[in-house]
Amino acid sequence: MNEDETALGVRLPSVRLSPLRAVLRRMAIALAMLLAMFALVAMDLDGYRDNVDGDVSLLDALYYVTVSISTTGYGDITPVTTPARVVNIVAVTPLRIAFLVVLVGTTLEVLTRRTRDAILTERWRARLQDHTVIVGYGTKGRAAARTLLDNGSPKESIVVVDPDPAVVDEAASDGFAGVLGDGTRSHVLGRARIRTAGQVIIATRRDDTTALVTLTARSLNPGATIVAAVREAENDPLVRQSGADVVITSAEAAGRMLGVATQSPAVSALIQDLLTYGKGVDLRERLVRPEEVGGPPVRGEELPVAVVRDGHMFTYADPRAAELRQGDKLVVIHVPPQPG
Repeated sequence: MNEDETALGVRLPSVRLSPLRAVLRRMAIALAMLLAMFALVAMDLDGYRDNVDGDVSLLDALYYVTVSISTTGYGDITPVTTPARVVNIVAVTPLRIAFLVVLVGTTLEVLTRRTRDAILTERWRARLQDHTVIVGYGTKGRAAARTLLDNGSPKESIVVVDPDPAVVDEAASDGFAGVLGDGTRSHVLGRARIRTAGQVIIATRRDDTTALVTLTARSLNPGATIVAAVREAENDPLVRQSGADVVITSAEAAGRMLGVATQSPAVSALIQDLLTYGKGVDLRERLVRPEEVGGPPVRGEELPVAVVRDGHMFTYADPRAAELRQGDKLVVIHVPPQPG
């Protein structure tokens, strides 16, 4: 298998009806066609002849419609006038064909779904550029996806990779494109268009898997920003050596938060607030503006806390942060405008 394979293992977000609802919908359409055909025949009963007694009643008309629309056609009731025959040519016959199409709709859908999915997948892959790939859609992966959405990333710019079919289906139901497979395999990441991704978030359940996924992702895309989560701090250097730009130690971070909450609940609440975009105060990173170059970080509506320069971070009190340079980034605490 290679990266150019289409549709295989890719689940695009879509609204799918349950089998029962799909059957009920087809039955409703078929019934509507039957009633429409009955109304056409009932409006011109004199245009039809019953070979048994000559007259055609409403019950005879319903009988004629049911055997005609099912293509059984016993021939005991027939159109004999020109208007009735025209109605059969123009309306009854097309309704009969449409009725059959509805009845075999499930079979046609199965036959056409693979081709349709292949076309949609190719169009989706052609549009993917500078997107975010999330490997692992567990608790951490879902939280990362929500944070990206809160920060303004569109759903179509997020691709989820997971080996569990149920999890990939869940990601698709959440509105994300999902790729089914092992993130340590290059062809699986290839389906997620890893080579054109701008960011990769690795949130697998095992640290050794995280290291392998990081190594594979970095070999396929040397320029992407790779952020990985590990459970144990001792695995941090290994994942960084594998190519991760940022490594988050989830177990220790949670433990520190528990300790902080015990000593100072207010500080713990503030940290949670900073990590939740759009609620209270936000911690964000932005480029230094042209008018700020050459001067120190200025306190205003934003509170600067650090300067990022050439991949290194200096705190606000560091002398190296006293003069901003072009290309620097500021880490600031920002208070969103309050409604009203």
